[in-house]
Amino acid sequence: MVRRLMSHTLIRLLPGRDRRVKSGHPWAFSNEIAMTPAAKALPPGAVVRLEGDDGQRHGTWLFNPHSLIAARRLDRDAEAPVDVAWLRARLGAALALRERMFDAPHYRLVHAEADGLPGLVIDRYGDALALQANTAGMETLTPALIEALQGLVGPRLIVARNDASVRSLEGLPQETRLLLGEPGPVHAEEGGLRFTVDLLGGQKTGWFFDQREHRARVARLATGGTMLDAFCHTGGFGLSAAAAGAAQVTLLDRSAHALDLAMASAAENGLANRVTAERGEAMEALERMGQSGARFDMVVADPPAFAKTRKDQPAALRAYGKLARMAATLVAPGGFLFIASCSHHVAPGEFADAVIWGIGRTRREGRLLFQGGAGPDHPVHPLLPESAYLKAMLFQLA
Repeated sequence: MVRRLMSHTLIRLLPGRDRRVKSGHPWAFSNEIAMTPAAKALPPGAVVRLEGDDGQRHGTWLFNPHSLIAARRLDRDAEAPVDVAWLRARLGAALALRERMFDAPHYRLVHAEADGLPGLVIDRYGDALALQANTAGMETLTPALIEALQGLVGPRLIVARNDASVRSLEGLPQETRLLLGEPGPVHAEEGGLRFTVDLLGGQKTGWFFDQREHRARVARLATGGTMLDAFCHTGGFGLSAAAAGAAQVTLLDRSAHALDLAMASAAENGLANRVTAERGEAMEALERMGQSGARFDMVVADPPAFAKTRKDQPAALRAYGKLARMAATLVAPGGFLFIASCSHHVAPGEFADAVIWGIGRTRREGRLLFQGGAGPDHPVHPLLPESAYLKAMLFQLA
């Protein structure tokens, strides 16, 4: 049992640089902190006490002297014992919230700062967990997190999906590895369906729980019609629509592995006779389909992030506009278009403008039926609006 992971070294804010922290913001930037030789010598991920130059205590924080976001708040108590028991309590609060929202243990269990565990993401698939530690602090805490999770939910399998590019900002390597248990079948359960998930070889943490409510909304509208699920990954939108009564679903993705998993799930759920898979670069395939006159009653375009960094934003907005134009061209009169962005460097209003511009290029009349973000198992810290990364829009086109 790890009783206390490290001592609480004192770190101070610079004079006059405490306004944001005093307002409750969970981050302190490197230019707000007195980077003394002692502070610079601390190991990345150290647990520290943060104080203002006036002596006001601001709680217990994770500290990385080499990161722009140098400190991330763990607890308002400056003496909080950051040990396995503390982690189990914090994880338990996240678990209790999910258990109130969902009937089955398939959800995002931890969503970073909003759950009081900065930089940590955990997705739960029954007795299997995908853990992503995106900060040096959570990397350091991982052994204790495993112990706390064992006591809380008793997983048979924990996989570290530490392959996010943001880890490089913390000086961390990208890797995927087993943390607990042996590889075995993993499924995500949603809407009465079972989807095969590859925690070691799939994308991100294996399944996109953030689109759960959008998949259900799209599935209802797809009943009785044809559907194109572009950038389908493992077929969440398409298979949900097929189960709801879509007559024919085409899955489109560049990854043969993702399509294989999707078709295996289609077969397992008795949907294979109404689902086909097409491998290809989605943007090229959409253009080709449009030129050939193909039309669908429902088109879903849910691409990976077009803006990996802030400097990618202008090109990303052009790409979203182009995607909206091509996808809208494929929608049959009276049909529906669902389009989404997971680029947190693109603001909701900017994404909406790009999409509306793209649809306008087709000279189609339309109406916006829904505009929203991630599901409730992806809560947002009120002072970190940039963490509301997912943008989704649903249109009916005349």
